[in-house]
Amino acid sequence: MPVVLGCGTCGKQNRVPAQHLAGNVRCGACKSPLTPVAAPIAADAATFDEVVQNAPVPVLVDFWAEWCGPCRAAAPEVARTAADMAGKAVVLKVDTEQYPQIAARFHVRGIPNFVVFSGGRVVTQQAGLVNHDQMEQWLRSAAPVST
Repeated sequence: MPVVLGCGTCGKQNRVPAQHLAGNVRCGACKSPLTPVAAPIAADAATFDEVVQNAPVPVLVDFWAEWCGPCRAAAPEVARTAADMAGKAVVLKVDTEQYPQIAARFHVRGIPNFVVFSGGRVVTQQAGLVNHDQMEQWLRSAAPVST
């Protein structure tokens, strides 16, 4: 289930597989480089599984709900994390009202709830409001060590 990214040069929509979301990808139409994802991606079950299992970089998942005040307070911090870590991490948002089965898989009992994955495995999980500095620290510590 590829993620659709728009080309900043020609405006064409490009389907980008999860393994290329943080890498060097070119537009299928004009061949211009596509910038790495710099905003949270709203994830359904298929997108969630695809990105968590196949992204070559750490993935931060924000489990949230529209009615949740702390979730709304966390949203700008999550967006800033996605922008700051573009190319180094991918950020997903999972609406627990629409996709309770995903939240149940990770025993999400309180929201906001943040889970960091690396290589398809849970590295960190924490419920409650945190700032972008903490989220970025989790992602940096989950990054694969390059040799």
